[in-house]
Amino acid sequence: FLYFPETHGITFRIQISVKELLDTDVLLKLLFHLPVNYPSILPDISVNSDQLTRAQCMDVKDKLLEQAKKHLSEPMVHDLILWIQQHLKYVIKQSATVCDEKTTLSSGTSTGDGIWMLLLHLDHMRAKAKYVKTVEKWASDLRLTGRLMFMGKIILILLQGDRSNIKEYLILQKTSKVDVDSSGKKCKEKMMSVLCETQVQSRHKRFQTFEVKEYSTLDELQKEFETAGLTTLFSEFVPPLLK
Repeated sequence: FLYFPETHGITFRIQISVKELLDTDVLLKLLFHLPVNYPSILPDISVNSDQLTRAQCMDVKDKLLEQAKKHLSEPMVHDLILWIQQHLKYVIKQSATVCDEKTTLSSGTSTGDGIWMLLLHLDHMRAKAKYVKTVEKWASDLRLTGRLMFMGKIILILLQGDRSNIKEYLILQKTSKVDVDSSGKKCKEKMMSVLCETQVQSRHKRFQTFEVKEYSTLDELQKEFETAGLTTLFSEFVPPLLK
């Protein structure tokens, strides 16, 4: 790992790979800032990972700080790294099923239980038939409704359901081998972006089923959003994808 001195202590940047869900490696990027009075004072910790949601990274940070309190007044960074390597999967499972009220999402709405909505953008599908079947199965298993939408080169997944199930879907989408690469070898989805994750409002209409649909024009796609009371969502996130 790298470390470099600062006037107010030392900062460590550490990257660790942890064997996680479905035998997938999760790369954790940890930053420990050790104040001058460390270890009498807890370190500041920040957590980032491309494989985890922002809420899950917050959960990992909170759990690390809980552990750090148990080691107050003694060197702890090494122990904290060993602990998260052994316990990451439990933290993630808990994060997927328990609503973390400390985390607010991009919408700025209050968090909590209730129906949530997720809009994802996929760059491509090489093994389209298999990929579509996988998405349909996940939506069915997690009782999610919505649409898998194709319009030209644009691929969108719009989901509605319990917040914990939405989060579980995101874990599956990021950690499972859902497609094939250019050589035909199974691979994970690395070109997905979360456009929006928010609580369903009263003005939004609930989808009753999950359907796969293809649209020949942008107008057709826009009408799908308008019918669901999601005109603002469409205008904010979809047109930029055409540029």
